[in-house]
Amino acid sequence: MAKINFGGVEETVVTRDEYPLAKAQETLKDEVIAVIGYGVQGPGQALNMRDNGFKVIVGQRKDSASWEKAKQDGFVEGETLFSIEEAVERGTIICNLLSDAGQIAVWPTIKERLKPGNTLYFSHGFGITFKEQTNIVPPADVDVILVAPKGSGTSLRRLFLAGSGLNSSFAVFQDATGKAYEKAIAMGIGVGSGYLFETDFKKEVYSDLTGERGVLMGALAGIIEAQYQVLRQRGHSPSEAFNETVEELTQSLVPLVGENGMDWMFSNCSVTAQRGALDWKGKFREATLPVLNELYDSVASGQEAARTIQRGSTPGYRAELEAELAEVRESELWQTGATVRKLRSGR
Repeated sequence: MAKINFGGVEETVVTRDEYPLAKAQETLKDEVIAVIGYGVQGPGQALNMRDNGFKVIVGQRKDSASWEKAKQDGFVEGETLFSIEEAVERGTIICNLLSDAGQIAVWPTIKERLKPGNTLYFSHGFGITFKEQTNIVPPADVDVILVAPKGSGTSLRRLFLAGSGLNSSFAVFQDATGKAYEKAIAMGIGVGSGYLFETDFKKEVYSDLTGERGVLMGALAGIIEAQYQVLRQRGHSPSEAFNETVEELTQSLVPLVGENGMDWMFSNCSVTAQRGALDWKGKFREATLPVLNELYDSVASGQEAARTIQRGSTPGYRAELEAELAEVRESELWQTGATVRKLRSGR
């Protein structure tokens, strides 16, 4: 483990050079890793660990779409694919990768099957941090650890196959065996992390919920809609408004930021673009700071967790979600986007 300086702040990180795959395999050689849930994170983590030589089984509700997906991915019923109950019984590291609402519903099933010395693994601090609302309180005789890849399970798998990896945070909530810290690091290497940085369960979920509702998804979607609307109302065509709002962002500028940083992207744009961006970014920062502080307070107070639990456990949620997504998909903005993508790909 190395101490790395990030903008003047020293943090602990773990790289694959410092903690190679062979060491992770040795650490977990006697463990049976039961991946519970095969939806968002489950497939990427399970397949990466299996390809990395770990003993992986999957627990999923039988005859569901996810059960069939696990079978298509090579997990064999009765050998490496089981009901949730049987997978927990067979596993020594129980990876609870169900949705937050799913974790609440299934927790009694998992809890009653945990054995002393087992490891309970999460990729999100939600259930543990908001225990007053989720009732997820692990017994004192199990390790409780977290590895949270900074992206979707699909991205985790794609980058693994490309020979790189998503960065992940890791944390230990409870160390019953004295080995929880090393198991967390070994699991982080096993799922294919680019590098690991240390956090705790509360910080992970606070930053995650803020990021999803903020820059990563909510704020991004909102500001895209606002700029597109302004351009359309000022007489620009749908194609021009979309290209200047979304296409250039996703296909040109964001990749440059990801490769070399915001300053490098600025320096490789025209003087007109440089000057405009540098002059206006402060206005956007000051305009959004109050909203982001309001958002963080809502996360820290538990309001966002309560809303997530309430909406996610509503019987009609899937139908409501599809209606909301259909409204986005069928809007002029994203219908234009669909056409632009087709034209770009030549299909």
